[in-house]
Amino acid sequence: MRWFKGIFLLIIANFLVFLTLSITGNLLIHFVLPAFGIKLDSFATMQFAWAAVFGFGGAFISLLISKPMAKRMYRMQQVTNPATAKEHLVYSTVQELARRDGVRMPEVWVYWDDTPNAFATGPGSNHSMVAVSSGLVNNLSDDEVQAVLAHEMGHVSNGDMVATTLLQGLMNTFVYFLASAIARIAASAGSRDGEPNMLVYFVVDIVLQILFSILAMIVVMWHSRRREFRADAHAARHYGADPMIRALQKIEAIAQRTEPAEEQQHSGGLAPQDALATLKIHGGMAGLFASHPPTEARIAALRQLQLR
Repeated sequence: MRWFKGIFLLIIANFLVFLTLSITGNLLIHFVLPAFGIKLDSFATMQFAWAAVFGFGGAFISLLISKPMAKRMYRMQQVTNPATAKEHLVYSTVQELARRDGVRMPEVWVYWDDTPNAFATGPGSNHSMVAVSSGLVNNLSDDEVQAVLAHEMGHVSNGDMVATTLLQGLMNTFVYFLASAIARIAASAGSRDGEPNMLVYFVVDIVLQILFSILAMIVVMWHSRRREFRADAHAARHYGADPMIRALQKIEAIAQRTEPAEEQQHSGGLAPQDALATLKIHGGMAGLFASHPPTEARIAALRQLQLR
């Protein structure tokens, strides 16, 4: 049910994003830029402008709505006045880390899920949220929870959300522009009147967007894996490498115990992807398309920090 809700919300969000960017792009290209003496006379410049509008615009709108989207994906409760020992641990840890890192106190949320997990999201370092699952605080010791929170605060203080959005916007822009440019050349080839065959253009454009998006994803996921190592190092600086190592080991062990059972709940043995899977502290994918490095690699990097 959560998966269906997540997909539905993404479809609605994407439609609204497309509508917003279409209106904004027309206003920018046909009215705002000409008012400043900037005219996009050639087809190539016009195509690149539209690619940038949709590439960066879509990425930044997704970033702006990341907090409300996350809150609607899970059954969450915001912690403002901690009522239990665990809530106090989470809240006070985030508060102390925000003070140390020199960022505004993020919103603190808890949600009910047996899977140990935590994530940080938001449009900027001073407008972020940190959320933890009940499974995380119930399965990890206090110092391990603190290490995980320091990892998430590393994403916040390092500005990872904005950096990833900029990279995603850049990749999107080149995907749209190159796909459209090549599709136009292919659609115009062999044309007697010089007018492109729109059916050929549409088919080639869609196919190239898919292929180029896959290549762009490799770059974005590479950046994502790098930021995970930096966030782990941030946790180690605040609480030492050992609690983070133990937290990763426990999370990995629990994930391996529960994963087969989860897969059996879905037809064909295929578990649907969580729409917020990139926010999770552990990743199941390996290789070029993994958003997170293997747990073994993260632990090895943390142990190297211990030797310094």
